[in-house]
Amino acid sequence: MEEYTVVINGKPQGPYTINDLKSLNIKPNTFIRKPGMDDYKEAHAIEELRELLGFSYQKTAPQYFAAFDLRLLASVIDHFLIFVIYCLTILVSFVFVEGKDQRIMAFFMPLPSIFIIKLIYGSFAESGKKQATIGKRLVNIKVTDLEGTKIYFGRSLIRNLSKILSVIPFFFGYFYSFLNKKNQCWHDVAADTLVMKDRLI
Repeated sequence: MEEYTVVINGKPQGPYTINDLKSLNIKPNTFIRKPGMDDYKEAHAIEELRELLGFSYQKTAPQYFAAFDLRLLASVIDHFLIFVIYCLTILVSFVFVEGKDQRIMAFFMPLPSIFIIKLIYGSFAESGKKQATIGKRLVNIKVTDLEGTKIYFGRSLIRNLSKILSVIPFFFGYFYSFLNKKNQCWHDVAADTLVMKDRLI
């Protein structure tokens, strides 16, 4: 039988069985967690508890937004991984390229492709099931719409293309997140997206 941990007066307590939950004063917004869940959820967001306790699902606005430092770290990780793959590919190509000058050209000429690859990869990854690139997944953040739900590829592509708006004016579009209550950069505003982080209890 599954066991549940319940946050009571700000502290996790339990474990409780599903039958034990009936005797507790559980409300729709009580935070509960069971094995296999990445984080706590409100009781109304757990299907079996809605059936047990007679709650209805209540869609709530996102509250936990990723700060600039987490977003920067995720971006650095992504670019590093792409750069490593790029370097390995170029090194393999050296087998077919002779001469020092030709090898230097072979290394630097395709360098801008890193940003194109990041654009395409980011658009697919952030609209995918995980809603995040590898870098974002490692720091537990993801991209959503303004209601906290998954975005489609079209909006993800707009978001990633709009990053040029955040870069051109001396990266001010990124620093704008410090002035925005939801930590949105300009490209988030342009695409109506949020970058959320896992809630911590």
